[in-house]
Formats: sequence, C-alpha cells, structure tokens
Amino acid sequence: MIYDVIIIGAGSMGMATGYYLAKAGKNVLMIDALNPPHEEGSHHGETRIIRFAYGEGASYVPFVKRAGELWMELEALSNESLFLQTGVVNVGEPSHSFIKNVKASAELYDLALEQYSADIAMKKWPGLFVPENFVACFEPTAGILRVEACIHAYKKLAMEAGAALHTNEKVQSIQAGSIIKVQTENNIYESKQLIVTAGAWITELLQTMDIPIPVTPTRKTFAWFEADEKLYGENVFPAYCFELGDSTYYGFPSIDGVGLKLGRHDGGEAINPNDPLRPFDEQDSIDLLNFIQQFMPQHGALNYGKTCKYSMTPDEDFIIDFLPEHQNIIVAAGFSGHGFKFSSAVGEVLTELTLNGQSKQDLSLFKINRFNK
Repeated sequence: MIYDVIIIGAGSMGMATGYYLAKAGKNVLMIDALNPPHEEGSHHGETRIIRFAYGEGASYVPFVKRAGELWMELEALSNESLFLQTGVVNVGEPSHSFIKNVKASAELYDLALEQYSADIAMKKWPGLFVPENFVACFEPTAGILRVEACIHAYKKLAMEAGAALHTNEKVQSIQAGSIIKVQTENNIYESKQLIVTAGAWITELLQTMDIPIPVTPTRKTFAWFEADEKLYGENVFPAYCFELGDSTYYGFPSIDGVGLKLGRHDGGEAINPNDPLRPFDEQDSIDLLNFIQQFMPQHGALNYGKTCKYSMTPDEDFIIDFLPEHQNIIVAAGFSGHGFKFSSAVGEVLTELTLNGQSKQDLSLFKINRFNK
C-alpha cells in the first residue's frame, strides 16, 4: 500500500497535521517512536503559554493569531477545556528587545495590552515583585493551553477522520524518491509525500538522507512550588515571562491547586535525544529558587522538578519548509522552546503545503536555506 502522506513524529505538530490532512481526504499514516502524548517530547509538562503580542517579533503575530482561532475551534469540536484565559504578563526593562517587541506587535496588530509601572503591577498582583526600573505589559486575552488535552483532542479527531497511527515504532531511515520509503524496526512504508515533525530526533533522521539540519536537542528544566492560592491561583495570577537581560524565565499560576510552575527559557545543555535525560538536580533547583525568591517572594517550598527537551535553531526561529532537493518532503522543526502554541496553525500550514505547495501564512522567516548564507 502506498499512502498519500506519511508523518514521522505524532506529537503536537504531527497530530494536528494528521487531523487536517485526513479531514481533507488524504490517506495518512502517522508514525511515532512512543505513544503521544508522552514525556519524551517537547510537548511534555502539562501546560504551555499562548501569547499574541509576541516578544520574539511582530512577524509571528498573524501566525499565532491563527493558532488561537484553531485552538478555539478544537475546543468546540472536542468539547474539552483546552484554553485558560489567565492573561500573560511580560516583565522587564522597557529597553529590552523582548518588551519593545511586545509593545510594537500589540500596536501594529491592535492587540489588547495594558502597561503598568512596577508599583501598580505589585498592587495588581501582590504575590509579584517588580524592580522599580521594570515595566509589566499585561495581555488580558492571552493564557494557557493544556498540552496533553490538546494532543488527545487532535488524536481523537485524526483517528475519526481516518488517519492511521502507529505508535512505539521508531523510524530508522528515510529513502527519498518519487515514492518515499520509510524504514522502521518492523516494516517499510511507502508514500507519495512525507512530513517530518520529529522534534529532537529530526537531526538524526535527516542524517539517514545525508541532509544536515542545524537543530540542537537541548535539556531544559522546570518545577512546581507550593503556593498560596489567594496570591497565585489561576483566577487571580497570570502566566508570566520575565526578560532579565542575561536570562529569561517563564511560568504559570497555580492551576487546579498544583502550585506555581516556573521554567528557564534560555541556556540548557546540548544532548543526544536517545540518551536518558539527567534527572532534575540540586543545581537546577538553585537556579529556579534564585529567580522565584526575588520575583515571587511569597512562594512556598519546591514541590518537584522535571526535565524536557527543546529543539534549538541557531536563531531560535522555526524551520517549516520543503527539503531543497526533495519537493515531496516537508520538514517542521527547531521550534526552540516557543513552538507549542503554534502547533494548531502548523498543522494547517503543513496541510496547505502538502495539498497546494504553498500556504496562506507568510513562511519566509522559516526557510531552511537561511542557514546557508
């Protein structure tokens, strides 16, 4: 049997793509080395922020706005609670590029954004400490996505639309051609088109075709802290991003009473994605404690920490493109720790590229050949 499309990697991006392609009538096979949602992918860890006034640059705004529309659509189709509108506060010095981008993108696209001085921000959120020379830019329409619920919803819809899903089946090699051959431990599958959304494993998969891709799997950590719900609960405290110049932190209010969640966005160490991640350790906790003691001083004890993987590109922008020598193979990779919120729209984009060779979204920022310059 020759499939219309094979998708390697059925995490957040792959599962959404599988649904949209199957809905469009394509005969789709999704293959994953594990059983999504799982704890080995970049989608691990219960929650992700979705924000529209985008600190990484205004060029992302139309893409993330479309993602927001599709998450609402998925929520309605699945009858599941996927989005919590807690708002998101971006905190930093007004001169920082992230804060400047937040304000510029809100102005350019007429997005709701409230700017507070340090004093007013601390009155609004008594659990927060904001240095005098910082500002707080609050986006009331932004919030939090429930990661596993999102993937489960797309998984259910994809299967109902007729997509096939093979789990716990690791792909070993890809052989390009007019008919593409995908070799796993157990089988060889054939398809007319291929989409690779394999997260941290993208580099080794493309190496089987002798194609280099500048994506570095990176170990990251995050943790939960005990919290006073009156200060830090989801009904009174927003998700947050702190730009400190030499470091960037993000986190979440206490959702369903589980405590304040905190992670560091920058830094981390390069890893082999096939090796077990070094467990969360004392050095990881020291880093997060230093931040939370300063900026959320009324937090409680550290409950527990976890590790996850980012897939980093050199410029931290995504890769979404056809492989230059293979116009029936599309790669979506290198989401660099800020991609999950886009995965609904990435699924739509990859479907458009597969069906039409082009997308309604402007993908010029995500071209693979930008690294050759």
